[in-house]
Amino acid sequence: MAILAYNEVTQRKFIDYEGEPFEVLTSWVFRKQQRKPVNQTKLRSLINGRVLEITFHQNDKIEEAEVGTAQVKYLFSNKGEHWFCDPEDPKNRYTLSDDIAGEILKWTKTNTVLDGITYDEKVIGIRPPIKVVLKVTECAPAVRGDTSGNALKTVVVETGAKVNVPMFINEGDIIEINTETGEYTNRVEKA
Repeated sequence: MAILAYNEVTQRKFIDYEGEPFEVLTSWVFRKQQRKPVNQTKLRSLINGRVLEITFHQNDKIEEAEVGTAQVKYLFSNKGEHWFCDPEDPKNRYTLSDDIAGEILKWTKTNTVLDGITYDEKVIGIRPPIKVVLKVTECAPAVRGDTSGNALKTVVVETGAKVNVPMFINEGDIIEINTETGEYTNRVEKA
């Protein structure tokens, strides 16, 4: 395991904090007046999904977590449980809680293969692709005269997620969405 200095704990890294693997969501190194620099971080537990705000000081040494990746196939969701399997062995099924997978799966269609995060050879989380392509299923029509400036409207995509899009998007269009921000990026195909 690699040992990280306080300023090497940056976004998207995995660290061991109090014996548990965490993903670094945000990191901000700063200095208050004449004090020593600190790294203010927001960490998400890969085991139970809880989020902590931790400040690392200049003399802190942090262990990098030994996490790996594996391909996982999303099957379905039912009552807050999300079912996955190994793409090569559909009999090898397991669940992830809503705290860990819920936010990610609003951009994921069933039978999609994703990157799974493994710790001690057990899948403990998933990582979606940065951009996904989804079809617009519900959309209000654009109103004439409502196109001044940066007019947006809310649409529902095939996974049930709501996205703000420009007024020219119609029902049946296929759009690309950034999963990190939840924002529309462009139209892939016009209906």
